[in-house]
Amino acid sequence: MIDVSVLIPAKNEAENLPPLLAEIRSALGHERYEVLVVDDGSEDQTLAVLQRLKAQGFEQLRILHHDRSLGQSTSLWHAAQAARGAWLATLDGDGQNDPADIPGMLELARRTPGLQLVAGHRVNRRDTASKRWASRLANGLRRRLLKDATPDTGCGLKLIERAAFLRLPYFDHMHRYIPALVLRHNGRMQVHPVNHRHRRAGTSKYGNIDRALVGILDLVGVWWLIRRTRLDAQAQELAE
Repeated sequence: MIDVSVLIPAKNEAENLPPLLAEIRSALGHERYEVLVVDDGSEDQTLAVLQRLKAQGFEQLRILHHDRSLGQSTSLWHAAQAARGAWLATLDGDGQNDPADIPGMLELARRTPGLQLVAGHRVNRRDTASKRWASRLANGLRRRLLKDATPDTGCGLKLIERAAFLRLPYFDHMHRYIPALVLRHNGRMQVHPVNHRHRRAGTSKYGNIDRALVGILDLVGVWWLIRRTRLDAQAQELAE
């Protein structure tokens, strides 16, 4: 039985994945875990690197592949469908998230009955000044509009109950709104401070303008979903 499935969307991350996967093995050595890496239409040696690591004896590694890039949310959704763990830990493939934070998040989830989401908060962000500025602006607008109780919804490191994730509505870029969507379903969440690191190799797949233009449409869409929900009450079964 698997306790936690680590989900990693990866596009052109051939240099970053080997050290990241080694860190996961070290961090979760005492857990029953699996790692699902989704090769999202990579144009470098990402798929070959994953296949080599699998052949070298990384038994917990499972490889999913997209013939073309479908994006981070679709990659996570496909990985969650295939996962066998009760909990899903999501990580970015660039190595900026630290797998050493996962055990602490698992401990928090296990000692808190009814908790469905542990959302990472990057307290020491290692991004460019322009990206940090854009993120602060977007986070402030999002918090005011969605009231999602998290200071850093864009953090790639999250621990979420698989059953809770599978209840969320799917749409492209939905991974940025997981806290708001969990709360929409009356789920419980807590924020957990996590480490953040510089990217080891390669470049970011998105620029600030790309994020802003897409984010405005998504934000309005999620706001609409929350406004239209009626899940804040439960149906009661009546005794005969």
